[in-house]
Amino acid sequence: VIAVSNGGPWGDWAWPDMCPKGSYASGVSFKVEPPQGVMEDDTALNGIRLHCSHGGNPSGSYTAESQSGRWGCWSEAHWCPHRGRLVGFALRVQAPQRGFLSDEVAATSARFTCSDGHILEGPGSAWGQWGGWSPQCPRAVCGIQTRQDPARGLKRDDTALNDLRLFCC
Repeated sequence: VIAVSNGGPWGDWAWPDMCPKGSYASGVSFKVEPPQGVMEDDTALNGIRLHCSHGGNPSGSYTAESQSGRWGCWSEAHWCPHRGRLVGFALRVQAPQRGFLSDEVAATSARFTCSDGHILEGPGSAWGQWGGWSPQCPRAVCGIQTRQDPARGLKRDDTALNDLRLFCC
């Protein structure tokens, strides 16, 4: 299991989901809610989906996805070039604001490193700070688990995705 130290503090760890046996993650897509404007609730990064392949062939349709937030839209898949595979990640996280009128968002974007050193960055928000890189998987990433803050209802402060763990093959 690889992780980072800067994940958001809210929510619970959801179920893990794994690529099919014999495959690994070679691509990723991101579920992101665009900024909602003044006095509206922002959630930014809501989900991450791994795209699994056999031998670097991106034509397979297998995905691995732990729980995702309800807001935003999925991006197109970002693929590691040259039959590469995902081996590590970093999160951009807005630290807790703790103010009376503050809008907590937690994770706002993610970056993944491929086996050839190529970086895949999601279309997330510019809020928050990038944390350090996770350790790298020796071979490849083949599973995912997210920490999600559940929806709180009308006029409440939602954060959606807070943290991420990846499983090495």
